[in-house]
Amino acid sequence: MVIIFVITLFSAFSASADVRLPQLVNNHMVLQRDRNIKIWGWASPGEKVSVAFNGWKEHTITRSDNTWMVVLPAMGAGGPYTMIITGKNKAVLTDILIGDVWFCSGQSNMILPMERIKERYPEETAHDSFPDIRNFFVPTVLDVTKVYDDLPPGKWIPAVGADLMAFGGLTYFFAKQLYQKYHIPIGIINSSVGGYPIESWMSTGAFAEFPKLEAQLRNLRDTNSTFNLNRKHAVKESTSPIPITTSDKGMAGPVKWTDPAYVPENWHKFWLPGYWADQGVKGLHGIIYFRKEIEIPPTMTGMPAKLYLGRIVDADSTFVNGQFVGNITYQYPPRRYGLPSGLLKPGKNIIVIKVVNSAGKGGFVPDKNYSLVANGQMIDLRGDWTYQVGQVLEFPGAEHHETNDYDPQISLTGLYNTMIAPAIQYAVKGFLWNQGEGNTGNAKDYAKYLPALIHDWRTKWNEGDIPFIYAQLPGFMEVEYSPSESNWAQLRQSQLETLTVPNTGMAVTIDAGEWNDIHPLNKKEVGERLALWAEHLAYGSKDPDYSGPIYQWFTVTGDKIILNFSHTGSGLMIKGGGDLNYFSIAGEDKKWVWAKATIDGDKVIVWSDKVPNPVTVRYAWANNPEGANLYNKKGLPASPFETSDQ
Repeated sequence: MVIIFVITLFSAFSASADVRLPQLVNNHMVLQRDRNIKIWGWASPGEKVSVAFNGWKEHTITRSDNTWMVVLPAMGAGGPYTMIITGKNKAVLTDILIGDVWFCSGQSNMILPMERIKERYPEETAHDSFPDIRNFFVPTVLDVTKVYDDLPPGKWIPAVGADLMAFGGLTYFFAKQLYQKYHIPIGIINSSVGGYPIESWMSTGAFAEFPKLEAQLRNLRDTNSTFNLNRKHAVKESTSPIPITTSDKGMAGPVKWTDPAYVPENWHKFWLPGYWADQGVKGLHGIIYFRKEIEIPPTMTGMPAKLYLGRIVDADSTFVNGQFVGNITYQYPPRRYGLPSGLLKPGKNIIVIKVVNSAGKGGFVPDKNYSLVANGQMIDLRGDWTYQVGQVLEFPGAEHHETNDYDPQISLTGLYNTMIAPAIQYAVKGFLWNQGEGNTGNAKDYAKYLPALIHDWRTKWNEGDIPFIYAQLPGFMEVEYSPSESNWAQLRQSQLETLTVPNTGMAVTIDAGEWNDIHPLNKKEVGERLALWAEHLAYGSKDPDYSGPIYQWFTVTGDKIILNFSHTGSGLMIKGGGDLNYFSIAGEDKKWVWAKATIDGDKVIVWSDKVPNPVTVRYAWANNPEGANLYNKKGLPASPFETSDQ
């Protein structure tokens, strides 16, 4: 990822220009059914503009500020149609559908593409073809100084063939479930950026109730009048290895350590996967080479192969038999390198991985795929490797290749200005939101920020309390076996409390995370759970099982707390059987201990012999509450929660 500070590139509109359309109004677009359709753009002041579409034709005169807009009447689902916009010039837009448009936003888990999860969903990525599902991906631009009049350049793409791979996995499975059930075209506008906090997505007006943030924004604008940030988040495999540094022993000698002719001496043993800090190397940041010799049978040679190296912290360059086969410059993407025909040979083959790390625990993330695959055969690469240090960094961070850090204060309103505001004229069915990781440091404040954002966006779109559906944070990081405090749990609590905002829905995803990956691959289940809420809020579904159990209120009876839930559906259940897990209880001293719990109809009774006078209960209160097993019989998990004072 690259962060570039640049002067704003969007120039003022020329007074003599032809009719110009916004990025969203384009070929293959999906327009919102049953709502007035706004078509807008820019032209010369006083220029007459007409829009002809689906049997209707509307005229207008361009205003003195170069803008024009026509409003077409609401129409039912259908298409494809052609739209003709005429001024001094003519624009003809084709293959337009009328259906339901969902505006989707948030962090990187909202945009994690189908290409990244193709191994998990091989059938879908190989065979799915839905030309009536369309995606508009908004490129990343951040600017805190002003509101833009148009989105960065983009285009509408149908979910067909190779184009499907660019869809966000979560949004694709969300759209697919709705399309297969209602057979109405679905448009996805995906405006998301990895790593940024919710404050980036809120307009200036939304900060009126947050004086401290408002003051920070005012100061920022005063001191950074030309600030503009343009970040590119497309993760691609590089075509050249990480550059050689003069202090890198692996590249400095007469025979490079990546060369098959190199003879390793005094290399150290390493068990892969794992982190070198856990294998006898303390506090080392730098460049380390890992080497393994493997035996390849003749049946795996003479054809292309695929090398899977899980995830590596942070950057890698990988060589097979001395040939560079690919690299990734930061820790999150999976390493999946294609090997050309002829590279593998029968007998001994050598894999060398050059790893650069300058922060945290360097190494190979466990519980990932480490294998070599060819001709339907697989060699497991886990096990004994050897390593040698190529360079020790004297100043950790100097060669850190992951540029995902930012100062939250410099992003206030910045993404709203560039990636939200230009879209508010485009009618939508509702909003989809998947964000929160960037706010775990101020998790309690999120209980105020998320409702403020919802109100902000609904006000800007001016379409009433249209559905706002969001994903609760998944489980992440190591499992803890004692009750503990957790910012991730606190943020889930803030998300839970936001359900008091009218016409909102929350998909619980604690069971869809991965302890070792902030970008879990299970996007299908999350997307489909969000779609269940959409069916209820936006499509009138009468199915009562669209949510997992949601805590409502409790009573105290002696030494027991009785919890009441909504969304129990046809009943509560313990997934997998056995005892209920992850309930903790506390008295007035708020010293939490694990509790016993049992289901009683639509209630849960919680107690502990260590707490004779209980006052509060927590459920699944942890970064990664693995094993939390309260579900309803639909198979949907209960939301984590902490009971409030009553």
